[in-house]
Amino acid sequence: MDMDRRELADFLRRSRERLRPQEVGLAAGPRRRTPGLRREEVSQLAGMSADYYMRLEQARSPQPSTQMLGALARALRLTEDERDHLYVLAGHRPPAGPFAGEHVRPGLLYLLDRLHETPAQIVGDLGDVLAQNVLAETLFGCVCTVEPGDRNIVWRWFTDPFVREAYPPDEHDHYSRLHVADLRASVARRGNDAVASALVRRLHNASDEFAALWKRHEVAVRRTSRMRVLHPEVGAIEFDAETLLTPAEDQRLVVFTPPPGSPTIEALELLQVIGPESAHRSHV
Repeated sequence: MDMDRRELADFLRRSRERLRPQEVGLAAGPRRRTPGLRREEVSQLAGMSADYYMRLEQARSPQPSTQMLGALARALRLTEDERDHLYVLAGHRPPAGPFAGEHVRPGLLYLLDRLHETPAQIVGDLGDVLAQNVLAETLFGCVCTVEPGDRNIVWRWFTDPFVREAYPPDEHDHYSRLHVADLRASVARRGNDAVASALVRRLHNASDEFAALWKRHEVAVRRTSRMRVLHPEVGAIEFDAETLLTPAEDQRLVVFTPPPGSPTIEALELLQVIGPESAHRSHV
């Protein structure tokens, strides 16, 4: 498929102009001459350079990757039909199947944009972190801009020892079983499709612990759980993880709320001051 640069540029510009800053969690500001979002705001939301996005709208860019198109679709709050149109204009085949998963529904992003005082993430059914707010990025580190295979929670838990340092050692076995049991339910719900099967094979090859737990055939969908996170600057923070599932159960909004009477509220206020840069430094 050939890339249609002029049509792609026009579609991006018109999609940007249709969005109001308030719809993506941004302040409108007193002096806004541009209808909709500014180019630099879209580039920031999509995690790409402002110069590259400008070249896309000027029809003089190289072909964007599918990962970049997915980020643009989320930033511009495109529907699934609009996302598929974006892929076609960029010369790529759109994602296929009911569990395309990378495209976050605009309704979930709308809710996420309005959660400013508590950490929240949008996670795919196989464990891919698709989007998160600033507090979640500060708490867990930014995983939304890394390679797609490495932003998966289950994969990172079983292959990156550094990830486990954010959780109490005596709870590691519990989280290992929880991750595997939840993944088992999602894989069965998908009918062992190609994407799910590839992830399971990859985990089997990379982790003996995962392979042993997979044999136990435990199944448990994660909906609500109490968890503790060890932040390098704030210390231990306790949360109730509340999960809102989409009707197809292929995406979930996870909100980390303070337990009643806990000091977590004060810790969250401190995290807002610290900002995500500390999390980036701790994950280098």
